[in-house]
Amino acid sequence: MAATERWSAIVELTDVLVGLGRIKAQDRDVVLSALRTREETMSTGIGFGIAIPHASSDRVSDVVAAFGRSSSGIEFDSLDNAPVKFIVLFIVPKDQFQTHLRTLAAIAKFLNDRGVRDRLATAGGAEEILGIFQDSTPAKA
Repeated sequence: MAATERWSAIVELTDVLVGLGRIKAQDRDVVLSALRTREETMSTGIGFGIAIPHASSDRVSDVVAAFGRSSSGIEFDSLDNAPVKFIVLFIVPKDQFQTHLRTLAAIAKFLNDRGVRDRLATAGGAEEILGIFQDSTPAKA
């Protein structure tokens, strides 16, 4: 990631989702506003170099997410005051509270595994990072 502080990191990942067409360009500012409102309540830097900025919005119809990695660390006002190396930003459709909680819990559990964090830290690029996420996702019945 190019960002070095919390808000620019959130903007950078949101712009990735806009660039991929997962968020419409005209909805960018509304989504960013929802993320900012959530972030101002309490930092989503949860410790161990992890941040999970998230919000709900009526501008998405499915959960959308982006992952960012920083080798130098991003100041995120985290609970442990440590710089953040891994950021998973996600947006959930409005009024899908259970989906929001399940998504947040799954991401936190996934990144709580030190082995996963070590693999993400040394991954060679986006393809390898995606593979780590896919390998760690439980199969759906």
